[in-house]
Amino acid sequence: MQPVGPYRFTEALGVCQVGTAWWAVDGQDRLVTVAVLEGAAAADQPWRQAFANAANAMAQAPGGQRYVNADFAAARPWAAYASEEGMGAQRLFQTLGMELQPAESEAEVLIPATGTVAQPPQPVSGAPVSGTPTPTSGAPLPWAMHATAVPQQPVEAAPISPARPVLPTEAPPADPFADPFADPARRIQPSPAPTRSRGLRAALVAGLVVLLAAAGTGALLWANSGEESSPNRPDPGTGFATTPATASASAPGLKPWAQAAPYSPEERALAIAAPSLVFVEASFTGFLRNTKTGAPISPTPVTFKRRCSGFVVNSDGTVLTNGQCVRPTDESARERALYTLGRILVDQKRLAPTGLDGYVRSKLAVTRFTGTDPAAPFTSQVSAQFNVARGDLATSPAIPGEVVRVLEPDAGNLAVVKLPQAKLPAVELATAAPPGPGTVLLVLGYQTTDTAFRGARFTLDSKVVQVTGTGNQGSVAVQRVNDGLGIYSHGGIAVDTAGRVVGVLDSDRAADGGANRALVPVSTVTGLLTEAGVDNTLSATDKLYRSGLDAWFSGRTATAVSHLDAVADAQPTNLLAQAYRQSAADRDRLEADEPSPSALPAVIFAALGGALVVGLLALLLRRRQR
Repeated sequence: MQPVGPYRFTEALGVCQVGTAWWAVDGQDRLVTVAVLEGAAAADQPWRQAFANAANAMAQAPGGQRYVNADFAAARPWAAYASEEGMGAQRLFQTLGMELQPAESEAEVLIPATGTVAQPPQPVSGAPVSGTPTPTSGAPLPWAMHATAVPQQPVEAAPISPARPVLPTEAPPADPFADPFADPARRIQPSPAPTRSRGLRAALVAGLVVLLAAAGTGALLWANSGEESSPNRPDPGTGFATTPATASASAPGLKPWAQAAPYSPEERALAIAAPSLVFVEASFTGFLRNTKTGAPISPTPVTFKRRCSGFVVNSDGTVLTNGQCVRPTDESARERALYTLGRILVDQKRLAPTGLDGYVRSKLAVTRFTGTDPAAPFTSQVSAQFNVARGDLATSPAIPGEVVRVLEPDAGNLAVVKLPQAKLPAVELATAAPPGPGTVLLVLGYQTTDTAFRGARFTLDSKVVQVTGTGNQGSVAVQRVNDGLGIYSHGGIAVDTAGRVVGVLDSDRAADGGANRALVPVSTVTGLLTEAGVDNTLSATDKLYRSGLDAWFSGRTATAVSHLDAVADAQPTNLLAQAYRQSAADRDRLEADEPSPSALPAVIFAALGGALVVGLLALLLRRRQR
């Protein structure tokens, strides 16, 4: 079991009748202990309130222990404590009168959701102590809810002797000869001054207070009836609606709500950056010729393809991607063409599969890859696709592109491609220094699970990685990360929690197999864009999209619907805007269906208050007339 939150549980500390304490690590691999209210107690409002009160009491007590994160509104409330400050999760349960048992005894100890839980103990002051606390009230305590009752032995009552009656004291007989007028005490006393009726005044004041309170409540309800509500962030346990805006809309590819914890900074970062990612495919065609004679070694032209990732840096259609993907060096193109021709020979049974590498090595130094004319270069075509992509796609939704400028592998291995399409979603480049070792980032790029190369289906993927160090690739200082996405992710991006690009994925020459775990710094990207005359700017629609996401993640669904609806109309390729817009509309509709607070109680209180005041005034007038 793991609650929705930024923690990964590693081991259970112990279990009690109302919950479990865990060892866990956060996104920065910092060790914490987490107390989770579970079972019947998680569904019991008094226990939920007691759990939150106990955590807050621990945090506010002198020398107490503060939680670093908590969610008391979750289906299973939880609170996390830094491990260096002690066993906070265990102390929290001790504050509630619970002693942890070994985790293996969960089935015997933890009361399931279908069970019955007793009332929580009354709150007490002071630091929690271990051991069984002494009950402070007559309510049954949780740790005794399954205890076997001890039968009471009958106790024989001692005989009670009859009490001696107490007779009233008789007054002495009156003197029959006493003169009744000789008594010095005064027989007639003046009447005391009438006291003012303080109760009537108090009742009158109370009536006026009730009337004012009722009127204020009614006015407040009326004033709030026309405003957009700003509810708290939706419960992470609530399902996320992913129905597209129209039935014909294709899938957005990457689904941030499934890639990260719902409503987390990671989900928001993915939602910001993902619409700008593109799948890039480049096709190269030419003839392999003998270097000395210029004669083709194959009578037919050879075509090979390269596939990678890229991202939009300007809404006018400027894309940045991997340089070797769209414009390989002559040696790289010749090698790839030879492998393509060698595989054709293997299929024709003219070359053994085991001899493919040897064939390429033997031809690499004695061949050239040219165009139809020996003096002309080979030809190339580049296209890009948004969202879910297909290989070998020559028609829409593939968008043809033109390579504008390229950096050599030792200078950054980047390329600028111009697409003849505007109103595209763009990313924002970070302006801070490159991320240092230990920094946690999100990497995004295209990947496929299809085994067939032709017509393979490519989708966006993401992964949390950590910077492990730095190194040099040519003249460029790159950052290295501990994990990658696959062979087609070069040209993809690494982003921070705000969705800003902090590096571009490239092959790490120091890694086995050249995995795409090197990050080309943003400074190299901006230098290339400057040479190409391109600015990395966010359009008004890009800013509106981020504003709509802010509204969605803060629970302002009506604003989210309005902003994201405009974005979906202005940027048809931004399918995430459609998905989040639809989800916001669904949530807005659900909230509208919920019964709103009625003004009837305020009206009733106002009427009662008015009647009370009128009655008190009438009573006051009658008393004055007397």
